[in-house]
Amino acid sequence: MLRSIFVYGAISGTIVILGIILSLVLPGIPHSQIVGYLIMMIALSVIFIAVKRYRDVQLGGVIKFLPAFGMGIGIAAVAALAYVVVWEIYLAATDYAFMDQYIAAAIEARQAAGMTGEDLQAYIADMNQMREQYADPLFRLPITFLEIFPVGLIIALISAALLRNPRVLPYRPTV
Repeated sequence: MLRSIFVYGAISGTIVILGIILSLVLPGIPHSQIVGYLIMMIALSVIFIAVKRYRDVQLGGVIKFLPAFGMGIGIAAVAALAYVVVWEIYLAATDYAFMDQYIAAAIEARQAAGMTGEDLQAYIADMNQMREQYADPLFRLPITFLEIFPVGLIIALISAALLRNPRVLPYRPTV
């Protein structure tokens, strides 16, 4: 099972990394939170495929909830760690400009929405505090991990709940 966790976690991590990087560097692909989480959901759907394959090939078509859930969590953790490592590489390669760009766009959006005066100044102060926090790796690394891991946790839970029933996409050995 451990080998499957690492293989499928690497596959999932690669898909999410490529999707996120492409959405950041290619013009015409929106890089919103919705697109980011959609990419994560697609990449982490590998959890379902991995658990089903493990159930069918290694276990003869039957798996209990906890082993299936544990496998899903493991795959999600490997994918999330890969995501964190590549995000840190991306930040270093871009001289940590992401947060400055993010904050500038957020402030600009608030101004375009009509925020002015004290409210705007308070928002800018909050954004500057966030910039300082994000500069600390002990803050940034767990935050980055928690961007993707809960999505994997939910997919692992759904996959385990469905695939514990051997009648869901039953195993059909080829002759």
